[in-house]
Amino acid sequence: MPDTSTGDTGNTARPSRRAVLTATAGLTATAALTVRTPAVHAAGKAPDEGRLRTLISRMTLQEKVGQLFVMRVYGHSAIAPDQADIDANRKELGVRTAAELIAEYRVGGIIYFTWAHNTRDPHQIRDLSNGIQKASLDRPRGLPVLIATDQEHGAVCRVGKPATLFPGAMALGASGSRSDARMLGRLSGAELRAMGINQDYSPDADVNVNPANPIIGVRSFGADPDAVATLVAAEVKGYQESRVAATAKHFPGHGDTAVDSHTGFPVITHSRDLWEKLDAVPFRAAIAAGIDSVMTAHIQFPALDGSGDPATLSHPVLSGILRGELGYDGVVITDSLGMEGVRTRYGDDRVPVLALKAGADQLLNPPSIDVAWHAVLKAVQDGELTESRLDESILRILRLKSRLGLFDQPYADRAGLERTVGTKAHLAAADRIAERTTTLLVNEDRILPLDPRSERRVLVVGADPDSPSGTTGPPTGVLAAALTGLGFTATALATGTSPSAAAISRAVTAAQDADAVVVATYDVTTGSAQRTLVQQLLATGRPLVALAVRNPYDVAQYPAVKGCLASYGWTDVEVRAAARVIAGRVSPRGKLPVPVQRADDPAQVLYPIGHGLTY
Repeated sequence: MPDTSTGDTGNTARPSRRAVLTATAGLTATAALTVRTPAVHAAGKAPDEGRLRTLISRMTLQEKVGQLFVMRVYGHSAIAPDQADIDANRKELGVRTAAELIAEYRVGGIIYFTWAHNTRDPHQIRDLSNGIQKASLDRPRGLPVLIATDQEHGAVCRVGKPATLFPGAMALGASGSRSDARMLGRLSGAELRAMGINQDYSPDADVNVNPANPIIGVRSFGADPDAVATLVAAEVKGYQESRVAATAKHFPGHGDTAVDSHTGFPVITHSRDLWEKLDAVPFRAAIAAGIDSVMTAHIQFPALDGSGDPATLSHPVLSGILRGELGYDGVVITDSLGMEGVRTRYGDDRVPVLALKAGADQLLNPPSIDVAWHAVLKAVQDGELTESRLDESILRILRLKSRLGLFDQPYADRAGLERTVGTKAHLAAADRIAERTTTLLVNEDRILPLDPRSERRVLVVGADPDSPSGTTGPPTGVLAAALTGLGFTATALATGTSPSAAAISRAVTAAQDADAVVVATYDVTTGSAQRTLVQQLLATGRPLVALAVRNPYDVAQYPAVKGCLASYGWTDVEVRAAARVIAGRVSPRGKLPVPVQRADDPAQVLYPIGHGLTY
């Protein structure tokens, strides 16, 4: 089974995070406070508590158990998926279709993935969503379904073109614009809702203070907890305005890990005091903004719970801190229960039961729905869990469905889809937002911007990572096409994230015929072949510009390069914006949202938070 709710994005190892912690220490000293979740959703109405409790009282125990689960299902259609998807569903879920999954287990939520073939195009997504809602509502005591996906933008996106794709979180962190973050949430939310998706597992509220973090990185707004908090709250408000449930993740904070919780069990060594000043700040802001749901992290956090359990299964973390101290009474959803971080200590039959005992409400994507569903049912029948404990979670889930208007309008209509998804206005807004994110880090001898009159022939070489869902890619091709459209004659030569000696030789030869070279880099390390590529291109004497298309830390690995930029992402919208900066069509406005350390001495900060040049 493929991983993931949060999405493995493929980072490589990075230097120690100590200098980053030093650089961010003292940025905030937010005091502990208790914030109660508003009773009314920003775009909805107060739920009818009596009606919801009546619905719960009429449910069977089996229906209550099902309401707690959010499951994957293969296929583009709720009732007639392709045969390969039917076969995958039979193998993993024991059913043929989404409609059968709902009939068998009465699940309260479905999560969409690209690899599950749920997201081919907007019209298909809408039809799938409507089919899922109909399959559930047609059942006895049928309820609307929370249909969710990870549409973070940037590195993690499940719905691609022709839907509008925006810059990712760290790019937004570079702009620092609350209005842009809110606009992203509002426009992205409107497009999701038009396709029948009503819950987004975004924004990422982690404070990324570890350059070696293999799973968060550019999915975070940055390393300054106050700045992250501001943008998290703004994006939450935007999603609420479009009646889509936002989700702050990954509580209590996944920003200082060197292990990917998809494949291992990370440990956070922060003190309780540091957690209050660093990790907790964006979650407090999300709660104050009326966050709809909070996703847990499969991390061990000894300062918050010394039992060794992952936070997802920790009563002190979920019930004691999140619900008790922070006063949050909304929906708590686990990260994917198929991830290794939550399966290290307990079997798949125990994990969902322990998550509920800890204080979770929604159980996301267990490896086997049959094992997990029956385990929860048995726990109630045996008295380990009470039915009233299930009722507490179901009430929170139904409140959310009510605030989103799903009891009144569960279906997405064609007219709304066609006037909302991928409109010229939305695409233009994404371009404007992206132009405010590109960060110029180095510009010695005013090498930038390039001039098409004297540097017409541009060679674009470098990394060609798989593009996030639905973008054109690879970034070298997108960048070359964009520069050509801006008056240059640009040629793309993708050399990959691990270029061979032969690929490097071809790039060096091609550089001889160019007036300037742009190299796209992706997570460069000291021993990386990408570093060798940059060094050999420098030796040609041609003007060389380096664009870090993922983590901005790359700039420390090639100090001799005179022109360096960061785009924080390699989606089309981010790469095209960088091209406009390289060509001088717009001035760079982004500022580093994380510090960059020296490659030869990670204890020293090379470029601090807030660094960024302009023309």
